[in-house]
Amino acid sequence: MKTKKGFDFSVLMGAAFLMATSSIGPGFLTQTTVFTEQLLASFGFVILTSIILDIGSQLNVWRVIGISGKRGQDVANMVLPGLGYVVAALIVMGGLGFNIGNIAGAGMGFSVIFGMDTVTGAAISAVIAISIFVFKEAGVLMDKFTQVAGVVMIVLTLYVAVSSAPPVGEAVMKTFVPDVIDPLAIVTLVGGTVGGYITFSGGHRLVDAGVVGKEALPQITRSSVTGVCLTGVMRVFLFLATLGVVASGLQLDPSNPPASVFKLAVGDIGYKVFGVVMWSAAISSVIGAAYTSVSFIRTFSPKIENNYRWFVIAFIVFSTVVFAFVGQPVKTLILVGTLNGLILPVTLLVMIIAAHKKSIVGDYKHPVWMSIFGVIVVIMTAYMGVLTIMKQLPKLFM
Repeated sequence: MKTKKGFDFSVLMGAAFLMATSSIGPGFLTQTTVFTEQLLASFGFVILTSIILDIGSQLNVWRVIGISGKRGQDVANMVLPGLGYVVAALIVMGGLGFNIGNIAGAGMGFSVIFGMDTVTGAAISAVIAISIFVFKEAGVLMDKFTQVAGVVMIVLTLYVAVSSAPPVGEAVMKTFVPDVIDPLAIVTLVGGTVGGYITFSGGHRLVDAGVVGKEALPQITRSSVTGVCLTGVMRVFLFLATLGVVASGLQLDPSNPPASVFKLAVGDIGYKVFGVVMWSAAISSVIGAAYTSVSFIRTFSPKIENNYRWFVIAFIVFSTVVFAFVGQPVKTLILVGTLNGLILPVTLLVMIIAAHKKSIVGDYKHPVWMSIFGVIVVIMTAYMGVLTIMKQLPKLFM
């Protein structure tokens, strides 16, 4: 199906779903349930505010990438020579670290569904992810896979949300008039939704598909907003599912909060449903992290450019091997998590500067309100990044 401008609609939706499913990983599920348990219905305000900020952030990034037709690292190098290599290093390190966690989540999902060993489940999941990139039409297969995974997660979580009978009226009211406002939760959600490699995943997919230039701007804009909205829908459904369970007086299991939500809401079958959602979230994040991380280095060498699919496969294999033989290395994950907190303010600021450089975007006029939105998010996430460094770095020496 083609849009009015001749762009393939499936590619636009594929980019939106790639970004959304990259965001919705194991951490997303835990984060949402824990914050809901703490803030109750007022967490709706956090979700709404974060969605607005996410849209502002993602529009800045995707429009600059789309107008220039260049990936994030190349834009960064044009803003400041050498900066693109620094950004690429941060993205790859962060993507690799989190991919170990994503592989672990996929193994956990398989373990819940089939009762198999987590490492075996992780290995099978890795083979499934790798099989997508074996084919020349990897981009098309990736689009389809992430769309199916995204729909499965959203539909199943909606089922659990309805089953938990949440106080919807209270949730709606507190979304606009909250009892408490938690700035830390807002910044955490923004970083988890459009931080690190995530916000670039769909944008780079559009560049690969040739959806670039001023004539593609309406499609780029809609695709970027759709990606954030899909993530928001999933978060709202999980929020309502958790709120229904907590409001009924039931206690979540602190060792696995999202799993207990599904089980308490639907019973034993809910635990299996959680397994499917966890696996879908994890495997799609594995694909998104690997694809986007490699996309940040593919323009640095013709060998990588010509064989990028095999580099993606190697990225997945390495993540799986580390998990299988080392587990989730705590200090490594702490380090990359800390570095990840610095990626969004740096890359977003670079994109805002690039949006006003004619050498990058030509005669394109970037909306002032988008730049203002972006600067707000830069300040908020930079502050959060500094706090994270102060809190997490001491753990590396414990």
